[in-house]
Amino acid sequence: MIAHLLQPFQLSADQQLQQDRLSAAPNMAQTGALRVLMVTPRYFPHMGGVENHVYQVARRLAHAGVDITVLSTDPSRQLPAQEKLAGVNVQRIHAWPAERDYYFAPDLYRVIRTGRWDIVHLQSYHTLVAPMTMHAAWQAKIPYVVTFHGGGHSSPWRNRMRATQHTLLRPLLARAERLVAVANFEVSHYSKRLRLGRERFVVIPNGCDLPSTPPATSAGPGTLILSVGRLEHYKGHQRILAALPYILPHYPDAHLRIVGEGPYRAELLAQATALGLQDRVEIGGIPATERTQMAATLSSAALVTLLSDFETHPIAALEALALKRPVLATDTSGLRELAQRKLLRAIPLNSTPQGVAAAVIEQLRNPLTPAKLDLPTWDECARELLMLYRSCIGRF
Repeated sequence: MIAHLLQPFQLSADQQLQQDRLSAAPNMAQTGALRVLMVTPRYFPHMGGVENHVYQVARRLAHAGVDITVLSTDPSRQLPAQEKLAGVNVQRIHAWPAERDYYFAPDLYRVIRTGRWDIVHLQSYHTLVAPMTMHAAWQAKIPYVVTFHGGGHSSPWRNRMRATQHTLLRPLLARAERLVAVANFEVSHYSKRLRLGRERFVVIPNGCDLPSTPPATSAGPGTLILSVGRLEHYKGHQRILAALPYILPHYPDAHLRIVGEGPYRAELLAQATALGLQDRVEIGGIPATERTQMAATLSSAALVTLLSDFETHPIAALEALALKRPVLATDTSGLRELAQRKLLRAIPLNSTPQGVAAAVIEQLRNPLTPAKLDLPTWDECARELLMLYRSCIGRF
């Protein structure tokens, strides 16, 4: 059976993403499809690191024969309550309040306790979805696993509450079959915070593979600098934007593209206007389903920046590195882990705009681009999750 699990998932081309892949893998045919409920606060059409992670692994698990449902919330009540995307059952339930990211969703209990799931996988612990999901699974005697997706938040108050949140969640996290970290530093961090043994954790990194041969594109508008990530204050887009006036004397053709969507868009546009840079700055996201477009955009960049307050296992940085683009990041969290491996250059989080500009100029003139990379793929990520599920419930 394990040999079947180790076979390649073989899910790649963009045009395949629109097809439902429901044929069962040989191991599924013998024992019946594994029923997995993957719970996450937000899912497509919303975009972000967790949403992309869930999309990438869920569709691959569906292709491998898993009967998988993604359960998410919809505070707007504007999205379909049920649909199927790339072979994945998607179910959305209402959450309150509509204007905040607390995601209080009482229907979680009903869905979890009546669905006859083999295992529940909670993706992200930051909102009220987390305790409600874990409590419902525990009450229903359904084994569950949790992936933290550490991340940061634009609210200083929310960041200060993290330690209290960990304390409150500890009894439920301690009952999880496994706690999944996407980077090595998370194991030490959460093991200490939660006072749980390291053996309770497993590291399954995000994938970082994109189409290897993106279509030919122009080199972009001069020296293209990308800043990639959801439009939130903690993602640090404002840092590279503030540095741009100090970069232009050295690179008069420099152009900044901020790749992302989110609530901080208006502030970034206002900052660009105040600096007189509106003609030098472009802001807009690329849907996570458009992998070829993302690969082409990254490939056309002279430099990719991630100047975040906090990143767990930064997919954008890894994707850029996989395409041999130089990366500049802040020396913090999971980004520091990549810098220590000499995969990218890092600068202090409190760098001035002039300091950021100096680092950008150095990385443009003498780019650090690792010659040899051994980076994880989404196929590997999905395969390891499938093996984890089966080990948790004793089905091989």
